[in-house]
Amino acid sequence: MRWPLIYLPGERLSIAELSAARLDGDVVEIGEGYMPADAIESTATRAASLRSICGPRLVVGSWSAAWVYGALPEPPSRHSVLRGAAHRVGNLIDRRAIFHDVGVDDQDVSDVEGVLVTSPLRTLIDVARRIREPEHRERATSVVDTLIDAGLVDPRDAISRIDSVTRLPGSKQARRELARHLEEPSSRSLAARSSQSF
Repeated sequence: MRWPLIYLPGERLSIAELSAARLDGDVVEIGEGYMPADAIESTATRAASLRSICGPRLVVGSWSAAWVYGALPEPPSRHSVLRGAAHRVGNLIDRRAIFHDVGVDDQDVSDVEGVLVTSPLRTLIDVARRIREPEHRERATSVVDTLIDAGLVDPRDAISRIDSVTRLPGSKQARRELARHLEEPSSRSLAARSSQSF
């Protein structure tokens, strides 16, 4: 399915034509494609821009899903894709994507403009588990805050899901971060201001 506001190289226009249109100011880059300069970037346009790397059997996940939902301002340099639970996929070799051979259950998948994306709940849990990694802590915390503050996920649902799974790497730190969102909003903002003063 083609999405009318997204131009993927090689579909309707070549990469050379799209590059020329970008230089003329007619289109802007979005994910792995381009959209008209006067179009509004949205969850739908971000998802549709990843159509060329997903196909029908792969699911956009982790940082890439966070970007699709608007929790990251820029897409990752390489997109995270997982396989759907019912599909087997050989080794995926694509410079634009990192393939994780982890099946995603149907309940954890959302169809966004014909592109499969991990649900906001699954995205939140996957990203929150990265908080334990010092190099990802700040970005993961920001994504968690954005997904919850935007009302896309209830932190109680995420905590329940984490508690229902045994031996989930990074779950202790993720749970602690999610529990912070159950505190009074004034306590959260005071804690944030205190941490920024150091």
